[in-house]
Amino acid sequence: MTQSGDLDAAYRTCRDIAARHGRTYFLATRLLPPARRPGVHALYAFARAVDDIVDVDSEKRRDPADRARDLDRIERRLRGTGSPDELPQAWEPIFAAFDDTVTTYGIPREYFWAFLDSMRMDVPGTALFRNRFRDMAELNRYTYGSAAVIGLQLLPILGTVVPQEEAEQPAAALGEAFQLTNFIRDVGEDLDRDRVYLPADELAAFGVDDELLAYCRATGTSDRRVRTALAHFAAINRSIYRVAKPGIDMLEPRVRPGISAAFTLYGEILDRIEEEDFAVLRSRAVVPRGRRFAVAITEFGKGALRYSSAG
Repeated sequence: MTQSGDLDAAYRTCRDIAARHGRTYFLATRLLPPARRPGVHALYAFARAVDDIVDVDSEKRRDPADRARDLDRIERRLRGTGSPDELPQAWEPIFAAFDDTVTTYGIPREYFWAFLDSMRMDVPGTALFRNRFRDMAELNRYTYGSAAVIGLQLLPILGTVVPQEEAEQPAAALGEAFQLTNFIRDVGEDLDRDRVYLPADELAAFGVDDELLAYCRATGTSDRRVRTALAHFAAINRSIYRVAKPGIDMLEPRVRPGISAAFTLYGEILDRIEEEDFAVLRSRAVVPRGRRFAVAITEFGKGALRYSSAG
């Protein structure tokens, strides 16, 4: 296989990872111009593989010290100071596509150091570990690396119709909005892993603590204090979406349908949570598959209409 063929195969590996694990994300990428998709898949596959070290390996009860060492090995590999055989062979196609994407689009490497630091915050035993967050400022330090930088990484691939720096704030906000939606939706599942991402001081203001959350999770019941606290965080989440929304029109026209679809679908996860009266400790709110495809088709149609009108 030629070097070009090896790289094509690496990108296909990343696409397969995105298709298996990121249902809403992958569907949104299908609305992007074909030339933009491989880079987006490469970034997703890298982030997913790192996240698996943190979460999937945790569920397998793999030693946290080993997981922390893997994160260090990944960082050394990205900085060019590590040995090629430090990580499993399965990582090589991901790194090949990732390196090509980062070089092609000139994505700042600092974003990936911030991402890895946030991942360390999820691994017990590291100096950065947090499974509770005291306040929103502390959570924001986590979400910058786990979510905001994801939006910032994507900007050079998606392209903008304004100077890129103008689009950075809404791009970062979009990543944070998606992340906070996940935190609200996954309160129960995160609690099962002994994590509470929602800030303790704001939960306490509504009379919510770990004991109450654990009781509601164990019994499948709801509580007015929990519902009110979650409604508060949903309102914060909506305000972040409002900051993010103008950024869609700052992107190149051909990529807007895909990002708009993701924006709509994540917003509808929040809608579902509200419609189900914030029963996230009992069940996981989801947007049905048919609805996801309907949104994708609608956004694709809007995009096609805009292009034909412009032509």
